[in-house]
Amino acid sequence: MKKTILGLFIASSFAFGHTALMSCFDNGDGSVTCEGGFSDGSSASGTTFKVEQNGKAIIEGKFDADSEFTFKKPSGDYSAVLDAGEGHRVYVSSKNIVE
Repeated sequence: MKKTILGLFIASSFAFGHTALMSCFDNGDGSVTCEGGFSDGSSASGTTFKVEQNGKAIIEGKFDADSEFTFKKPSGDYSAVLDAGEGHRVYVSSKNIVE
């Protein structure tokens, strides 16, 4: 019984240990830079990044060593997505990305 309780505690600690965060800004030169990270201060370096438009990923990559990803701004509405797995996805709408 103690092992079960300890296992549940550890599992819940991982589930709620940190929250994914991302902010994006328009560079004013036709590109957008997004910065990702986690609420516990850990880096998003190597975490999957996507730009989705009409439900499809049109740009995919990984955050760099500085937890940043820069891409050419697509025309029309789109969403920037930090995808660190289930429960750790952050969407930023193009409508909320400003200079």
